[in-house]
Amino acid sequence: MKVLNLTLVLITLSAGCFGQKLPVPADKKATKETVILFQSLYDLKNKGIMYGHQDDLMYGYTWWYEKDHSDTREITGDYPAVAGFELGHIELSDDRSLDSVSFAQIAEQIKIHYKRGGVVTLSWHLNNPVTMQIKDSKGWPHGTAWDVSSKEVVSSILPGGKNNELFNTWLNRLATFFISLKDDKGIPIPFIFRPFHEHSGSFFWWGTDICTDKEYSALWRYTVNFLRDKKNIHNILYAYNTDRVTSLEQYMKGYPGDDIIDMLSLDMYDRGEQFGGELDNALGFVTKEAISRNKLTALSETGERRGMNNWWTSLLLPVVSKYPVGYVLTWRDAFNTKSTVSGSPFQSYQEDFKKFYDSPHTLFLKEIIGANIYKRK
Repeated sequence: MKVLNLTLVLITLSAGCFGQKLPVPADKKATKETVILFQSLYDLKNKGIMYGHQDDLMYGYTWWYEKDHSDTREITGDYPAVAGFELGHIELSDDRSLDSVSFAQIAEQIKIHYKRGGVVTLSWHLNNPVTMQIKDSKGWPHGTAWDVSSKEVVSSILPGGKNNELFNTWLNRLATFFISLKDDKGIPIPFIFRPFHEHSGSFFWWGTDICTDKEYSALWRYTVNFLRDKKNIHNILYAYNTDRVTSLEQYMKGYPGDDIIDMLSLDMYDRGEQFGGELDNALGFVTKEAISRNKLTALSETGERRGMNNWWTSLLLPVVSKYPVGYVLTWRDAFNTKSTVSGSPFQSYQEDFKKFYDSPHTLFLKEIIGANIYKRK
């Protein structure tokens, strides 16, 4: 079934090259490779759902940064099509992320996954620039991305705000990392960037009840303009993102504009019996809106309900396969922990995950290698 699925993908992608004109990224100066990736993903979303896993190449439950290791590969014999990486603390000029992962090793694995033919997506849980400057009685700083004690954060880092120069410094450090992401020939590696995620929730300092929709939109535009126009970085596909939502109106609150966004994505974890219906409803209007705007789509974070031994094939797959969802990404396998972490396949029910892998509706690395997503003609 997987071979048949791959054949159909190849035939359709080839046909797309000579058929109707595909849409292009929002960045009018996007690199050739970035345009090709966008168009390949736009076409692939109708052929199957790519599987993604956060930090899959960096560590797992029982290992830490071992060459060619992957929990997904250990179960299926294949890597995820999409590899997720986290950049929190890069703004602080630290050597390691907030998950204690080396940025140098992240860059190395991004290059390796790209060379294999996979897709890269990056998230950024940046610190709170207001409260991180405040220390507790023991001298420890506050100010993680989850610190929502101040509603002045976004306004403080926009032009005219007291922390605007600090934010510019952070963006410069981020840009330096992005610019370093090049292949063996020195060509910038295309990737999906998903900052300021889950805006519909209020658990990050950029959340819907912590800043206004106007401020959130301005933050997005300032960030993209800084990276794209000031730093001349044109190998990024930008992903707009919310947490669970129940209507298109709620989803689009704070949307910064089609001229800077390439993907409409959604995060939704399984927290109970209502999950299937909520996910079905949300993917229905998000994918429809994405198609109307010529944007990519993704269920960019999701995770299983603990104790449900057939979650992958009986709940997740039947819902996502109804819609043109580009990829589904589950969160990380936290190293040296005994508890299930946000829907990872490794410590959950592996037989069901293998069935998920075998489905003709799912795409892992081997299938998208065959589709040659960076070299369409």
